[in-house]
Amino acid sequence: MKFFIFLFESPALHEITSNTNIFYPSAQYTMSFNEYKDTISEGDIVLAWMTRTSTKPLVVTKDATFNTRYGHFPHDKMVGLPLGTQMASSSKAGFLHLLAPTPELWTMSLPHRTQIVYTPDSSYIVQRLRIRPGSRVLEAGTGSGSFTHAMSRTVGKTGQVFTYEFHEHRYKEALGEIRDHQLSNVTITHRDVCKNGFRLDPAAPEGEGRLDASAVFLDLPSPWLAIPNLKSVVSRERSTAICCFSPCIEQVTRTVEALKKEGWQHIEMVEVSAKKWEGHKEMVRSIDDAMERLRDVKRRRLSGLKKRNERIEKEKRGESAEDSAATADDDTDAAEKSANTTENEASSAQNVKTKGFNPWGKGLRIKEGAEGYEWRDVSRVESEIKSHTSYLTFAVLPPPIPENLVDAQGNVLSSM
Repeated sequence: MKFFIFLFESPALHEITSNTNIFYPSAQYTMSFNEYKDTISEGDIVLAWMTRTSTKPLVVTKDATFNTRYGHFPHDKMVGLPLGTQMASSSKAGFLHLLAPTPELWTMSLPHRTQIVYTPDSSYIVQRLRIRPGSRVLEAGTGSGSFTHAMSRTVGKTGQVFTYEFHEHRYKEALGEIRDHQLSNVTITHRDVCKNGFRLDPAAPEGEGRLDASAVFLDLPSPWLAIPNLKSVVSRERSTAICCFSPCIEQVTRTVEALKKEGWQHIEMVEVSAKKWEGHKEMVRSIDDAMERLRDVKRRRLSGLKKRNERIEKEKRGESAEDSAATADDDTDAAEKSANTTENEASSAQNVKTKGFNPWGKGLRIKEGAEGYEWRDVSRVESEIKSHTSYLTFAVLPPPIPENLVDAQGNVLSSM
């Protein structure tokens, strides 16, 4: 068994229960998460991006208004806009972006019913389980449906996702979302797989009802109880990969023991930790400019000292107050003339007067990337790694050896 820690710098929809009820996509929603379009129509699901930590899902509805602290956004004005548009509020005081729904954006905005699988984990799991278009995948523990959406997109129209949820309320909520988002390649079942197994029809004979899954994802409190039930539903013609999503190391230990007992091989435990790198522009400060800035500061300091000493000398010589008043009047007239200049000239004059040689706009509000200054592109990484989510335990179940290649004692007669 190996342990790794990775650091990354980022058929028609139906419900099968004992009554085998079938549910079709709702006519209220016209947009599927797995299909792409250019413009927004009434009934579409769009994601309103306000900030990197605030994204809200919307169903575009006639006469409805989306109210936020950034302003009011009428749904009628969204119809016909290209997806990705920056839409201004009614008062033009704020704006938001209208984005097409994707599993990644849905993960950021979905209602949390349980702990969810975030994108750094889900992308790595999909790669390790080798999920691809046409794959058949088992998921136990639908929860909030975050990873269900990611797998649905990956397996495509030719694949199938079989997901199970034992909690009735969470099951009904997930069923509604899968229906509304038109994930036609997802089959959700209300069942406790630890006790009742994975077969869609438990009453079917042992040899029937096989799902031929090539990938399994278990997000359960006790995955070791579900592992013995997998052999009857996974593929017998190819290797099957599994990932168990567990927040506690004690769960990992018991899961590894169950995997070994059931003949799973290549067992590994991985923890994915993510940091974001963000691009910025940094002002370039040359040594020559820095030296000139120091010289200018020194010149202005000496000039100030000289004026102060001259004023003290005049006071010592007992110059009249009238002379001092005349000097003050001259200073006032000069200030009034300066105030009559244009706004840009006044700002420039003030900058020169108070800052002297100021090539970097020190003391001024300079927008990143503003013209008139030299910039270079830099990247910055987050100072802290995101907190622990869960441990990922991976394993592979090889297909059984054909009977004609094994003798009575279980020894392999020849290679495949």
